[in-house]
Amino acid sequence: MGMTTAEFITANSLLQYILTLALLTVFLLGAGLLHLFLRIIIKRVQKRYSQGVAHQILRGIKNPAVLFIATLGFFLALVTLPSLAQWQNGITKGWTILVVLLIGRSLANIINVMLNWYIQTVGARNEPRGSKIMLPIIRRISMVVIYGVIALVTLDTLGVSISPLLGGLGITGLAVALALQPTLGNFFAGTYVLSDGAIHTGDYIELHGGPAGYVLEIGWRSTKIRTWLNNLVIVPNSVLADTIVTNYQGPDAEMNVMVTCGVSYDSNLEKVNRVSLEVAREVLEECPEAIKSMEPWFGFDHFGDSNIGFWIFLQAEDRIGSYIVTNALIMKLHARFATEGIEINYPVRKLVYSESQAPKP
Repeated sequence: MGMTTAEFITANSLLQYILTLALLTVFLLGAGLLHLFLRIIIKRVQKRYSQGVAHQILRGIKNPAVLFIATLGFFLALVTLPSLAQWQNGITKGWTILVVLLIGRSLANIINVMLNWYIQTVGARNEPRGSKIMLPIIRRISMVVIYGVIALVTLDTLGVSISPLLGGLGITGLAVALALQPTLGNFFAGTYVLSDGAIHTGDYIELHGGPAGYVLEIGWRSTKIRTWLNNLVIVPNSVLADTIVTNYQGPDAEMNVMVTCGVSYDSNLEKVNRVSLEVAREVLEECPEAIKSMEPWFGFDHFGDSNIGFWIFLQAEDRIGSYIVTNALIMKLHARFATEGIEINYPVRKLVYSESQAPKP
C-alpha cells in the first residue's frame, strides 16, 4: 500500500527534525573541539612566549569564538525548520544582535589585554605615572565607543531609525564640547604632557616667568608643584603645555654650578688661579652635595672696568644642592682671598686729564 498524504507529511517532518538535530549536534561538537584546540594552543604559546601578549589575546577571544560556533548551529537549526518559517525574521535579527555582541566583546577583551600588557611591560619601565593616569581613561573611552556602536547597531537591527539619534548626538556633543572647552583643553594638554615624557613626578621644574618647584602630581586637568617655600601651586595643563619649562632633573639630576668673580688688576693671576682651585677642591671634599667625580675648572674670561673677571665651575647633585655648593664656594673663596691678600675691587674708574685740564688741588 502506498503512504497517505498525512503519513508522508509526518515522515517528512520527522526527517527534517532529525536533520536539524544532526546539524545542531555537528556545530556543538565543533564548538567543543574548537574549545579544546584553543586551550592547547594557548598553553603552548604561553609556555613558549611567557612574556608575550599572544596567549592573552587568544584567551580573550576563545569564549566568544566558541559561543559563536555554538549559536551558529542553533541559528541554522532554527531557520531550517518549516514550522518556524513565520519567525525567521525575528530569529535573524536576534542572531545578528548576538553576533554584534560577540564581536564587541572580543574587541573589548583584546583592548583590555593590550592595555594591561602595556602597563605591566612598557609603561612600568618608562612612564609608570603616565600609564596609571592615561591608560584607565583610554580604557573607559574605548569601552564607551565599542558598546555605543553595539547599541546603535542593535537599534538599527530592531528597525529603530538611528539617523535622528546620530544627529541629536552630534548637536549635543558640539554643545558639550563648547561648554567644556577649557576642561577639554586641559585634558588634551594633560595627555600631551604625560605622553611626551619630558616631565615626571619628583622633577624640579621652573616655568618661564612663573613658579619653580618639585612636581607632586601630573593629573588629567592640572599639575601640582611644591615650591621651595613649601607652597602648593596648581598649574592648568593648558598653561604648562604652552609655556617654556626648564626641567632641572633632565637629562640628568646633576647640575652645573658656575660662580663668577673678579680680582684687582694688581693681583698675581697665577696665584689667583691656584688659590681658587684649592678652594674649589676643598668644597668638593667637604660639601656632600658636590659631585666628587667632576674636577673643578677655572678660567679668566674678561677685562672689566675694575677687575679681571674669572669663573669657577663645579657640579652639584641637584638643583637644591647647587644653592648649597654655590654658598659654600663663595664663603670659602672670600675668606681665602682675604687671607692671601687678593683684592676684589669695588667699582672704580680711572680718569686721565691732560696737563692743561688737570684739576687744581
